[in-house]
Amino acid sequence: MIMNSNDIAEFLSQHPHFFEEHAELLAQIKLTSPVMGRTISLQERQMEVVREKLKVMELRLSDLMRVAQENDVITDRFQQWTRELLLARNDVDLPYILTRSLQEIFNLPHATLRLWHVGADFKHTWFAAETTEDVQLFAKGLRNPFCGANNDFEAAGWIESEQAIASIAMLPLRLSADETCFGLLVLGSPDPARFTKEMATDFLTKIADTSSAALMCMIDL
Repeated sequence: MIMNSNDIAEFLSQHPHFFEEHAELLAQIKLTSPVMGRTISLQERQMEVVREKLKVMELRLSDLMRVAQENDVITDRFQQWTRELLLARNDVDLPYILTRSLQEIFNLPHATLRLWHVGADFKHTWFAAETTEDVQLFAKGLRNPFCGANNDFEAAGWIESEQAIASIAMLPLRLSADETCFGLLVLGSPDPARFTKEMATDFLTKIADTSSAALMCMIDL
């Protein structure tokens, strides 16, 4: 019976110790190396495969280390920002400190917010300026932060800038998914690639949660 390549492969898979019993054959098997472009022995080809796997693992490890370092930087900045909120002297200063420190610590071009259902002591403030029912319904419908191009959003008009706002992130403010939305935190940039639909929003969600907890003292629901 003539065996084809599949038969040989099946035989070797069923006899994993074949080359241990016939070690002399290893030196006779020749393969073409895609790396060196010449004929090499099976042992040399195995070493090439091992080296290729190690190279892939090294690249993967390098990528994981880079991500870890980036996460450390973000964590440090988040801690700095939270500290700024805790150092606020009084409630009315909180929105300004919150947005200003976001810009400074995270290198954001623009940050602003609007709150509704505020207590009587805060109705005269800039952050309690009148907003339309449409923007409040939009914020209420957000389960997660919105990131993407600025399609003439009303909230983008809250940002005072000489440059057009090309991309925007809008973070709904609420204590939990089941709670009433009481505001919107807005981050804007003239760079269309700064906030995109493809970007992860996990960290923005943490900013929204922390902001909500800090600003809740102003809300009268």
